[in-house]
Amino acid sequence: MAKVAVLMGGSSFEREFSLISGKNICEALEEAGHRTVPLDTNDQLVPTLRSEKPDVVYNALHGKHGEDGTIQSLLEFLDIPFVGSPASVCHRTWNKDALHSSLIKYRQISGEVDGEASWPPGAYISADAFKKMGAASALDLVGERIPGGYPVCVKPAHGGSALGIHRVDSQDKLAAAIMDALSYDDAVNIEQWVEGVELSVSILGTGWDARALPPVEIAPKRGFFDTEARMNHELVDFYCPVRLSSLSSNEEEAQAIRAEIERAALEVYRAYSVVDLGRVDMIWDGGCARCFEVDIVPGMTNHSLFPAAVEAAGLTLAEVLDELVSQYV
Repeated sequence: MAKVAVLMGGSSFEREFSLISGKNICEALEEAGHRTVPLDTNDQLVPTLRSEKPDVVYNALHGKHGEDGTIQSLLEFLDIPFVGSPASVCHRTWNKDALHSSLIKYRQISGEVDGEASWPPGAYISADAFKKMGAASALDLVGERIPGGYPVCVKPAHGGSALGIHRVDSQDKLAAAIMDALSYDDAVNIEQWVEGVELSVSILGTGWDARALPPVEIAPKRGFFDTEARMNHELVDFYCPVRLSSLSSNEEEAQAIRAEIERAALEVYRAYSVVDLGRVDMIWDGGCARCFEVDIVPGMTNHSLFPAAVEAAGLTLAEVLDELVSQYV
């Protein structure tokens, strides 16, 4: 069995989520027989890792530094094996605006011109464009530049946990939403707002060996799956696997749609070359899977979507994490 350093905490907006994930990961790995070294990431991380000499690292850092390639680059420099995607992948998945270019490139290389996944069209605008180039004076163009016009989605171009995400129904609310999103990041995405069945598809494996776990249906009791709903689960219902009735009144058609959703998630996962595990978030709009982002460090709290999918697949978190860790020892 392995000595596993579990990195958690850190200084991002998602610190508290990370601490809970890290605790649950440690418990699952210990249940599987591994020895864990829980590390709340701080300025003593490198000396501690060099002193502890773990066999492998499990990164449970959410948000900045944990998912943007920072910790992955450091571990690569230290030559310490770790579960999950390398820094080169994290740099791309961290940028939500990179989804369409990653899919297009993947389809060109693979020859799969007509894939299952699509993405909401939109615009990427940096904080510098607003502060130094007068982009705020062009916000009147949003209604005609975004297909379908209002409502639009405004969100930080990087980050997770729905921090800074807004539905904007009219131009007079746009500037305030952008300023709030920029309080979390240095750029924003302004995208077409998509209505439908909100889903999260967890995936295990790498490349063509990757497999989708049962999709989780996310049904907020009001609004959308925002940060408040993620922190207070009395505001949202989860169904794993997704209810077939949410996809179609015809069971056979619903099964076919579920299969299409899983294929779309796998296409996005492979397009980014994600390693070991991840989660693809999307909305089924009644005609296609509209994918929004890939999470390469899925949450492992008691209410997280990845553990729910693991359970629905008839697995235990201990089994899954043991498999992931053991391949590096």
